[in-house]
Amino acid sequence: ATGARPPREGTCRAEMDRLLKREGRDGRYRLRKITVEPVFGQIKQARRFRQFLMRGVENARREWTLVCIAHNLNKLASAWPNARPAAA
Repeated sequence: ATGARPPREGTCRAEMDRLLKREGRDGRYRLRKITVEPVFGQIKQARRFRQFLMRGVENARREWTLVCIAHNLNKLASAWPNARPAAA
C-alpha cells in the first residue's frame, strides 16, 4: 500500500473527517488543546495527581472535585500574589 485508504462514506471516521475539515483553522477541536488539555497536564504534573485513591464512582467523583477545587484555588492565589486586605 502506498498510502492511507480513504474513509468509507457513512462511517464515524468519515463523519469526523468532514467535521474537522469544515471547522477550519479556529474550530472547537483545535481550540481544545489551548483551553482544556493544559489543565489536565497541570493537574497531573504540578499537583502530582496520577490516580484516584478512593474506590467507587461516587468517591472518585468527590476526590476529583477536591483536586479541581485545590487547582482553582492555587491558580487564584498565584493570580493575586500581592493582594492584601483593606486596612481599617
